[in-house]
Amino acid sequence: MRAGYYPKLAIEGIRKNRRMYLPYLFTSIAMTAMYYIIVFLQDGGLVSALPLGSETVREMMRFGGNIMAFFSCIFLFYTNSFLIRRRKKEFGLYNILGMGKKNIARILFWETLFILLLSLGSGLLLGIVLSKTAELGLFNLMGYQISYRLSVSVPGVCMTALVFGVIFVLLFFNALRQVRFSSAMALLQSENAGEKPPKANWLLGFLGLALLGGAYYISATIEDPITALAAFFGAVLMVIAGTYLTMISGSVMFCRILQRRRKYYYRPEHFVSVASMKYRMKRNGAGLASICILATMVLVILSATTCLYFGGEDVLRTRYPREINFSMRTKYAKALSDEVLEPVWESIDTTARQQGASMEQQYRCRSAIITGLLQDGTVECDVTKVRNAVTFSDVIQFYFVPLADYNAITGAKESLASGEALICGSRTDEIGDMLEFRNGSRFQVKGRAEEIFPEELVPEMTVVVADLETTLEGLNALADFNGDAMLSFQWIVNFDTGLEKEEQMALSERLSALELPEDCTSVCRSREWEQQDFYSLFGGLFYLGILLSIVFVFAAVLIIYYKQISEGYEDQARFEIMQKVGMTKREIRKSINSQLLTVFFLPLGLAALHLCFAFPIIRKLMLLFQLNNVRLYLLTTLLSVIAFALFYTLVYRVTSNAYYHIVSGAKEKREV
Repeated sequence: MRAGYYPKLAIEGIRKNRRMYLPYLFTSIAMTAMYYIIVFLQDGGLVSALPLGSETVREMMRFGGNIMAFFSCIFLFYTNSFLIRRRKKEFGLYNILGMGKKNIARILFWETLFILLLSLGSGLLLGIVLSKTAELGLFNLMGYQISYRLSVSVPGVCMTALVFGVIFVLLFFNALRQVRFSSAMALLQSENAGEKPPKANWLLGFLGLALLGGAYYISATIEDPITALAAFFGAVLMVIAGTYLTMISGSVMFCRILQRRRKYYYRPEHFVSVASMKYRMKRNGAGLASICILATMVLVILSATTCLYFGGEDVLRTRYPREINFSMRTKYAKALSDEVLEPVWESIDTTARQQGASMEQQYRCRSAIITGLLQDGTVECDVTKVRNAVTFSDVIQFYFVPLADYNAITGAKESLASGEALICGSRTDEIGDMLEFRNGSRFQVKGRAEEIFPEELVPEMTVVVADLETTLEGLNALADFNGDAMLSFQWIVNFDTGLEKEEQMALSERLSALELPEDCTSVCRSREWEQQDFYSLFGGLFYLGILLSIVFVFAAVLIIYYKQISEGYEDQARFEIMQKVGMTKREIRKSINSQLLTVFFLPLGLAALHLCFAFPIIRKLMLLFQLNNVRLYLLTTLLSVIAFALFYTLVYRVTSNAYYHIVSGAKEKREV
């Protein structure tokens, strides 16, 4: 055959099957454009020149680019399987008419090449055009000034071409494998393959339910943020596996149950739909599970990142309660004496006054910090046992604060006798009337104190004592200086300045450079200085969440579309027969609605169930960012579910109409 004959056959094949190829092509273009935009934000444009937060944003975009590349590969393989299934009958006919497998391979090569070139060309062009809009949106979320200079990332273009070139090479070899190892008759009958009633596998069904139950239990019983982070990815894998097993096996059982309900099954609108669903529910269940997982990912990502972004100000004020937050640490108790601290305070006060700060809302607090294991109301501070703790939730940081400092900060007028204490923080419910440190001090618990320290990743407990110096006599025996010091000391000075942003940051730099006593280190953080890093982190996460949500929503829509179209072609012959024996188009519409409504909203309902059980573990993960605004997270989750449900319903209406036009006897002939 002439060399130009194969490209013509490839183009003709794409044209004749445009109903299947156009969504696939648009998907490839959209994913190419999205991947380029993420790589552009990572390595090109103005992000790398940001004064603050550039590395944070670049790391997030690098992570998002890896997710995008992996997901593009998986999803293009998934959608390509619909195309190959549809084309197998055509290739089988070519084979019977004398065309060899090598000739068919050449057609597949040219089809793959044309789709690749169109995807790369159009996708890169679209990505370059939209990259500036994406950059402007990111800068707006981060609070930076916007530049309207357009640029192109050459490394981004090369990386995009490489990634999608590799993906399409793999797609070509996968299609070649399916054609190469199938006979001509198998190719011709591929659309009817597997049309046997699948058996309900009870073992897989119960295994799926067990995996879902285990994941739900992990989420519901998780105690602290560090453990939640470690368990989150395992729980996600359990939910994915459990969803697939449950929906594949459970959907078959569901159809059988519907058939046993005579009043439901023996009705025109249900009889045909349930019978046809039962034959392909094994494959249908996998598609529904994919939609469910994608919907869950969209809801989790969108609700969490939205909550973090709009709750960023709460996080900032929790972590930095005043405009200037000065902290000095040491290993020696003598550094907390008035003789040592007074000169440091005078230096801080003088520096702040010179800068023009008003020193409002100030407080100073000394504390001794020791780490231990709380077990049955007794604290074990042995270094080896602490390091070998089974879970992070067993380890608690104890902050011993003198009563005078506590009363000055809170405005309280508490009084304590020697040996008495006020406590607050994590796991105080496990402590009765006595708090005892093994081989150390014992305290009579007089009552509960107000929280004066921001919540940390490691569980913490504040112990307010009458006199810190006396308390240290009992704690010094617990210190181990042969390795890491178990007992450390901290002095905090926080205050508001009344200064503008630039002056606050300048004051923070001057305080960071103060001379300190020997063996002391300090950190001074300005709320205004840290604000930009916060918005870089949360704005970047929010933006990445939006980008990934768009991709996952688009993927779910395409799975739904291909599911409806492929099943429409499969059911076309059945409905033609039913029309010949008297079934009206109105009854066809009722049957289609029955079939689609029976299974279409099942993924959405299960995704909502996943989201409900994911709430506890995601809330704990929010605490890693020191965000504890439950009301805000509930609101963002509810709005995300409503928005996605409305969009999902719209997709249902559009795709059900496409299914109806195929099976209802529209004048469209299936082309070979």
